[in-house]
Amino acid sequence: MSKHTMNPSRSTALAAAAVLTVVASATACGSGEPTKPKNAPGKPGGAYSVALTEPDHLLPGRTTSSYSLQVLQGLFDPPAALDPGNGSVKPLAAVSWSTTDNTVWTIKFRSGTTFHNGEKVTAASFADAWNAAAYGPNAWDANYYFAQIEGYDALNPSEEGAKPSARTLSGLKVLDETTLQVTLKAPFGQFPMLLSFPAFAPLPKAATANPDAADVAPIGNGPYRIDGAWERNQKIRLAKFADYRGPRKPMADRVDFKIYTSRETAFTELQAGNVDVLTTVPAANSAQAKRLFGERFSIRPSGTMDYLGLPVKDPRFADPRLRKALSMAIDRKGITQAIYNGVYKPATSLVGDMIPGHRTDACGPTCAYDPAAAKRLFEAAGGFDGPLELHFSNADPTYEQWMTSIANQLKDNLGIQDVTFRKMAPADLSALLNEGKNKGPFRQNWVIDYPSIQNYLDGLYYPGNRSGWSDEQFDALVAKGNAAQGAEAIAAYQKAEDIALRELPYIPLWNWQDQSAWSDRIDDVVIDPYAAGLHLDRVTVSD
Repeated sequence: MSKHTMNPSRSTALAAAAVLTVVASATACGSGEPTKPKNAPGKPGGAYSVALTEPDHLLPGRTTSSYSLQVLQGLFDPPAALDPGNGSVKPLAAVSWSTTDNTVWTIKFRSGTTFHNGEKVTAASFADAWNAAAYGPNAWDANYYFAQIEGYDALNPSEEGAKPSARTLSGLKVLDETTLQVTLKAPFGQFPMLLSFPAFAPLPKAATANPDAADVAPIGNGPYRIDGAWERNQKIRLAKFADYRGPRKPMADRVDFKIYTSRETAFTELQAGNVDVLTTVPAANSAQAKRLFGERFSIRPSGTMDYLGLPVKDPRFADPRLRKALSMAIDRKGITQAIYNGVYKPATSLVGDMIPGHRTDACGPTCAYDPAAAKRLFEAAGGFDGPLELHFSNADPTYEQWMTSIANQLKDNLGIQDVTFRKMAPADLSALLNEGKNKGPFRQNWVIDYPSIQNYLDGLYYPGNRSGWSDEQFDALVAKGNAAQGAEAIAAYQKAEDIALRELPYIPLWNWQDQSAWSDRIDDVVIDPYAAGLHLDRVTVSD
């Protein structure tokens, strides 16, 4: 599934849907280290294949799709990277960044690196790429990732029909060939994490001059280059970039992405030996995968969450007691066991388990299954009048399955008998929800862009969000967290999370757990919980 784009947040980038996760250790524990299978370790060279769903774009600023990001992870080095073991941010194309106020940041980039076409990578290569992505008329999907940089509003006027008053971000200043100064609109201590997202990768002059050509034949600065044409719905081939001078030295000579229309088909191909890595084994196949692949199968915590969104401006959903009653009437454990084979974990927080600052029971009784208490709250809130419409997309059959379970539980536990489904194509559902035209609860999914509580809070509760909820104290606490770093930031974000859980415009349902499996041809498999899946450069080929 691809990330689902939304409107710009109050302070950071947004996106949502389903992606890959944590470190694929040799066991299901996820140690943060590469796998160490029993067979002889791999050596440099060779080729391996990865199962993939067709990407939408291969130009970093044009996409937030997890499928695209997996390929871009090999083609491009953004300024920063996230450690797959603990999510900490570290330099990649950059060598350092510094700030005294969390508003003005100075980024120093590596010298002596080139793009795949031989052009030198400079600070201007990053500024040009960011300006192209941030310029509203270009309509690039990752535009909103740059919303915090000074001058963004001039490139994206909010008035209908208004034209931008500038072509470049005033907050970007190239100080010299390897130094870029970035001025943000407000303090944001999480900014280095944001720099790990592929949209912040540099582009060569050929790409900014002809983005359509670079979209299908990308020219990156990463450890792998594209090899041949992108064979739509069939294959994308990457080859080792011989002149790569960055820190991610590639082990294999070639990576072949084989494109499948479904995870079920890809799993069958993995069993048959026709593909080497599947990063998203279907939950229904977990027992079979564990039996077949043993130490080459892993289940890992994920930053992806599912929620039931509520249109709080609808008077029928205005009372927080009613929203809490709906939450307590849902048997999360039963649903995840029946539909996801017990792989997904019932939510006890708004954020994923592996996020720094996650609290095991932040949601408390509100997320506990208690039909009797739910019924009492429901009646105290005045009950519910009229039909209850549940909105979800047709992108995955499990969505209708768990919506059916929720519908039955609301009928049995609260007495809401008139429950109907509004199932539609993802694009149609997105438009309906973004315009606020839904007349009932909806499936909301969130996939982390970087491991911070802030990413969930801004991603779900941005101004004008789908639920229609807002709270001044919540906004102030998020801003306080943004202006800080470390423990101080986490404490402010947790207080904001407490408000959101008390008001409950989004009911947390479950935390995804990601499953991967791979063939005995490869070793040193690391699958990232915090970024786009498989670390392509680390995999070694055994035969």
